Amino acid sequence: MSFITRGFGGRRRERDPRLPPGQTLVSDWPVLSAGPTPAVDAAAWEFAIGTEKGVHRWNLEEFQALGMEDVTVDIHCVTHWTKLDMPWRGVSLDRVFAEVDTSHRYVMVHSFGGYTTNLALDDLLGGKSWIAFEADGAPLTPEHGGPARLLVPHLYFWKSAKWVQGLITMASDKPGFWEQNGYHLHGDPWREERYG
Repeated sequence: MSFITRGFGGRRRERDPRLPPGQTLVSDWPVLSAGPTPAVDAAAWEFAIGTEKGVHRWNLEEFQALGMEDVTVDIHCVTHWTKLDMPWRGVSLDRVFAEVDTSHRYVMVHSFGGYTTNLALDDLLGGKSWIAFEADGAPLTPEHGGPARLLVPHLYFWKSAKWVQGLITMASDKPGFWEQNGYHLHGDPWREERYG
């Protein structure tokens, strides 16, 4: 006679409510890239936004003078890992777009090395995204996108483009690199928008 009921596995740990479906917590920060790490000179870094009305450019000093801020957010990778309570330092896209006039509702993000990803402007504004220069209290390493990367924590992390150099606004949504290769156009981890 068995004293253990089939299927008994002990006490279940409570799942952290900040963990989206299909995700597993990690303590480290895995390095994943679509290609080789480009050599980007931080001293010569510039950021540009191209709109239907012209191009806006900032060098590193001008960009950071828009207002650096500290944020702590959770990040979620499409490859099923999540890191909680990660500290970052960067410039909110709200501050950047305060200087930009556009009627377009979408952007294509461009990175050194040729990487692109598409985003709706609504996913960048309203305190939802930053151009980050530091993570975990230190400058971003090249492997993690330094000197600057986009940070859009409410979407899967492929949308947080490494080595970011600028955005081009678009009247309609068009797929970027991973989106052309089968990834979802939006990428909401709570809806498991992994693939198109």
